[in-house]
Amino acid sequence: MWNPLSWVMEVAAIMAIALANGGGRPPDWQDFVGIIALLLLNSTISYIEESNAGSSAKALMANLAPKTKVLRDGKWSEQDASILVPGDIISIKLGDIVPADARLLLEGDPLKIDQSALTGESLPVTKNPGDSVYSGSTCKQGEIEAVVIATGVHTFFGKAAHLVDSTNQVGHFQKVLRAIGNFCIGAIAIGMIVEIIVMYFIQHRRYRDGIDNLLVLLIGGIPIAMPTVLSVTMAIGSHRLSKQGAITKRMTAIEEMAGMDVLCSDKTGTLTLNKLSVDRNLIEVFSAGVAKDEVLLFAAMASRVENQDAIDAAMVGMLADPKEARAGIQEMHFLPFNPVDKRTALTYQDTIDGTWHRVSKGAPEQILELCNCRDDVKNKAHAIIDKYAERGLRSLAVARQEVPKRSKDSSGGPWEFVGLLPLLDPPRHDSAETIKQALNLGVNVKMITGDQLAIAKETGRRLGMGTNMYPSSALLGQSVDESIVSLPVDELIEKADGFAGVFPEHKYEIVKKLQQMKHICGMTGDGVNDAPALKKADIGIAVADATDAARSASDIVLTEPGLSVIISAVLTSRAIFQRMKNYTIYAVSITIRIVLGFMLIALIWKFDFSPFMILVIAILNDGGSQFHYAQS
Repeated sequence: MWNPLSWVMEVAAIMAIALANGGGRPPDWQDFVGIIALLLLNSTISYIEESNAGSSAKALMANLAPKTKVLRDGKWSEQDASILVPGDIISIKLGDIVPADARLLLEGDPLKIDQSALTGESLPVTKNPGDSVYSGSTCKQGEIEAVVIATGVHTFFGKAAHLVDSTNQVGHFQKVLRAIGNFCIGAIAIGMIVEIIVMYFIQHRRYRDGIDNLLVLLIGGIPIAMPTVLSVTMAIGSHRLSKQGAITKRMTAIEEMAGMDVLCSDKTGTLTLNKLSVDRNLIEVFSAGVAKDEVLLFAAMASRVENQDAIDAAMVGMLADPKEARAGIQEMHFLPFNPVDKRTALTYQDTIDGTWHRVSKGAPEQILELCNCRDDVKNKAHAIIDKYAERGLRSLAVARQEVPKRSKDSSGGPWEFVGLLPLLDPPRHDSAETIKQALNLGVNVKMITGDQLAIAKETGRRLGMGTNMYPSSALLGQSVDESIVSLPVDELIEKADGFAGVFPEHKYEIVKKLQQMKHICGMTGDGVNDAPALKKADIGIAVADATDAARSASDIVLTEPGLSVIISAVLTSRAIFQRMKNYTIYAVSITIRIVLGFMLIALIWKFDFSPFMILVIAILNDGGSQFHYAQS
């Protein structure tokens, strides 16, 4: 009952019992009781519907609760972070949100931790083994195990959060509601002022008759059910979206989703299957005396055999037996992937002769630089990489190193460039049709990928989304392409079908520029590096299997893979928004009709309409509207 439209009805109730008293008649009890009944009816329906929708949303949000890898009964398993207790051993890796205050164990590499949300530090900090990490911070680099030392309100983050009971953030939806409410109140106020002047000072009508006519405008002109109908419609719409595989973290994102006209989509895992495989026939060997199968074996050795990412799984999965990846060797140290080095490495000891070796796999540029290759080797490698890219294949480079001093750090003999592997990530079967549907809906899909330009163009050609794509250098005005030198960056971003070789800052810049050009921009992502762009976008969409960091930065979280879920969500959002728009037009037109109609009846024909009758109309209108919109 605490909003401007309800306040007007409460003023009408006071007016009915206090001012409508005289003229030989008792106070207007029936209208007072009727108004209170209308307020109670509206509030009860609102409470029931929003509670039902809220319970559904709460159950859905439980699916998004942070997960963590925890060691229980000697076995690693993925559990809800809420079950953690002090003393638990957990695993923290790139992209994870630290689920509890913990102390890093002594065996492992340092972590890069982003704790800006807690301390305000703009740059990630290095946490060495033995240091403490805090709940709510994000792992930006590295992987290590830790022991939980505090959970819940006892954590550094929890103590601060416990001091805050609630926040009152006024969103776009609330501002629109307030504007509509103010218009209705303004229209009624003008009507009442005109009635007071004409009835009392010109027509000299009786006091009680005038009060009754003023009550008619107050009671009939206020669309009291409007806030409830619109919020309940959004809540039920949010529940409907969840059934399609899109969980809405912020209900007002439905409104923005309906108006989205540009969608910046990641390629890997969204437009493609993210199920990598290697074409053995196309493997290129650079080391003498090494067979193609050995190149693949080295790549599998430089992969994790458990807790794998997509590339690790592909490499180990190509072996006849996954156990071959660790056969005859003892793992001494594993360097996990991070966005800076863009490679993984395994230091191992040969169980037969006791010698130490190191193998590494990663982005070709990083591996070529690591090996300090000659120019002719680099030129040959780049020619092969370009040949792969023209066929839509990604490249993975493999290198090896002797470690005579038996050290776990990066020291050792010179690195030897072993070979290149072609990785195929086929497009999803429904991606081409989905992009066609998006274009028909007026949503322009732009591919934003970290892959090479040739791969991006080949994928764009296969999916029918255009090949008008540019390297990330074009965003900085550094492109050597004569055809786009004269184009401003803003116009280039607007016209492009996509960008390749992008970094997180490029994604953020693309979204920012599109918003400056008045586009309502959606952004998909799955990694910790996508979080800034997801936060900046009007609709941040975390795809299926996204990291906790990406989920926390997004407005909508997908539970089904692929782009088709987003298009279904756009259609549903537009239907919900259209329903809300129709009801708003109806509510405002009712206000204008009541104020204008009954004001003219009272002033021109001097007809005194009963306030109780208009109250019955209001109850039937508002009650019927709530029931209809809630059910539909």
